[in-house]
Amino acid sequence: MTDITELGVKALRDGVADGAFSAREVAEAFNANVAAAADLNAFIVTTPDAALAAADKVDADRAAGKPLGKMAGVPIGMKDLFATRGVQTTAASHILEGFRPEYESTVSQKLWDAGAGMLGKLNLDQFAMGSSNETSHFGNVISPWRRAGGDTAALAPGGSSGGSSAAVAARLCPAATGTDTGGSIRQPAAFTGISGIKPTYGRCSRWGIVAFASSLDQAGPMAHDVTDCAIMLESMAGFDPKDSTSLDLPVPDWSAALNADLRGKKVGIPREYRMDGTDAEILKSWDDGIAWLKDAGAEVVDISLPHTKAALPAYYIVAPAEASSNLARYDGVRYGLRDLPQGANLQEMYAATRAAGFGAEVRRRILLGTYVLSAGFYDAYYTQAMKVRALIARDFAQAFEQCDVILAPTTPTAAFALGENQDDPLAMYLNDVFSVPASLAGLPAMSVPAGLNSQGLPLGLQIIGRALDEQGVLNAGLAIEQRAGFSAKPDKWW
Repeated sequence: MTDITELGVKALRDGVADGAFSAREVAEAFNANVAAAADLNAFIVTTPDAALAAADKVDADRAAGKPLGKMAGVPIGMKDLFATRGVQTTAASHILEGFRPEYESTVSQKLWDAGAGMLGKLNLDQFAMGSSNETSHFGNVISPWRRAGGDTAALAPGGSSGGSSAAVAARLCPAATGTDTGGSIRQPAAFTGISGIKPTYGRCSRWGIVAFASSLDQAGPMAHDVTDCAIMLESMAGFDPKDSTSLDLPVPDWSAALNADLRGKKVGIPREYRMDGTDAEILKSWDDGIAWLKDAGAEVVDISLPHTKAALPAYYIVAPAEASSNLARYDGVRYGLRDLPQGANLQEMYAATRAAGFGAEVRRRILLGTYVLSAGFYDAYYTQAMKVRALIARDFAQAFEQCDVILAPTTPTAAFALGENQDDPLAMYLNDVFSVPASLAGLPAMSVPAGLNSQGLPLGLQIIGRALDEQGVLNAGLAIEQRAGFSAKPDKWW
């Protein structure tokens, strides 16, 4: 029999339902993989007992003939940005270390209600601010991938959902939750050879997710393939009255409607995405993707997204501005870290707590955000960035008059070594150049594996769709998946 931990969401769920194996057997197998992979540092907290308890409930429900949920018997990893009742939730920051919420995030509760179990809380860039998982207070996540030819340099798993991407790629869990503010699901998925989708803004509730930039943050699934992402997203999505930005719309049955036949569909190729500095092998994989979608029956059309180059600068004004507002709540008074020097007054306690609790990248973004919101610079920076954001959304709206989905690279390069871009924040920020525009426009976007480069590292292709057209994105992703035939996985060294 195939090793249980090689199976994905659909295969595990169906196997449990059919009695091929029990949910407890599945949980035990993944618990063992998690315990054996400490060198990857993918988990901040492990919860093997929670995974077993959820599995036992599924087995009992099956034995009693009760209907099983869409994720029944599937243990998953939970990004440590989602509040989990009674289980430490830190956002990978020292300022929240030891915080155990008295409530459950809406997305995680939906997954538990669907029969999923929790293997643990996954590492990430602190407060989701980063593209390499090097800003976590709990240490770097190490990608399970290595460059070919005996190079043992530790590689970045992407960020901020680096723990999620590393855990899925290394078979520590069949799927994981991620959050995407400017590419934090798609970029790590591309770096580690897995699939991940950021749905339309508002599809998944943000309630109970530690906020970074409230007008951008969106939860989504990360898994081995498109089908597994569709199944998991069905359980994560849905209206939540506790979130004022939640969309009051029914959740489609995306997995049942998956169809890789793209006849009659038009795929847009944005000319502005052929940027200087993009790796030649990335551009070749993009050309391969165009050929694959043509083979699936799609018509390829040239489109323009003229404000693409302005997207990254606008994002790095809007997102830090919202972060500086959201992170003001961490003051050492109500929860989390409190640094109280002897004789300090309230303001001095605030300052000492934040200096000790926030990492360098978080402090950089808070300072940047506070600056662009200040009285003398609000109009010059934040107001202008919001105008650019509106122009970017208009670009996409006009492009979708000519096409159904857009195909682009996910990242400008394959995974880089840890430490490679750490001293140059601008080089790190450029990792998001292809992913940020869709985030600013609130559109659904997905990364799927397209193959390996000459160093044996995964490359990802990105599909962007109209608002609420997750089905179109998933279908195009499935067409690429079937033609790419990506089956590579990292050689186990951990």
